[in-house]
Amino acid sequence: MGLDGKDRAILRLLQLNARLSHAEIGEKVGLSPSACHRRIKLMEAEGVIRAYTIVTGGAGDEDSKVNVLVQVTLERQTEDYLSRFERAVRQCPEVRECFLMAGSVDYWLRVEVVNAAAYERVHGEILSRLPGVTRINSSFAMRDALRWKKG
Repeated sequence: MGLDGKDRAILRLLQLNARLSHAEIGEKVGLSPSACHRRIKLMEAEGVIRAYTIVTGGAGDEDSKVNVLVQVTLERQTEDYLSRFERAVRQCPEVRECFLMAGSVDYWLRVEVVNAAAYERVHGEILSRLPGVTRINSSFAMRDALRWKKG
């Protein structure tokens, strides 16, 4: 089965929260609830979606997420380039924050993923394909120093 951009967006949303309704997913990816439902059923039938999983934990779950701080430089800093980039980055649920910057880079992003392999996927399949991007510089956060407490 060939996946298009909408299918990949649906998969990203389901990976973050498989309990989202078809209406919620459809709204985020620009599909009707019934079209979203059909795509999910087809991906299940084709084996693209093989299972749904529950991850348990509690308050410590936030500590297990990896934050990646990403500097992005665009080809141009025109209003059109900035607008296109911002519209596209809003479609990426892993991007939790996005700041237009003054200085040597155009944007700082905070990307939240479960591990380095997940970030590699986000980098290769999403960030590097955003409109106008010419340079990406990523740094992995070791810990949130404001929330860290000695055990």
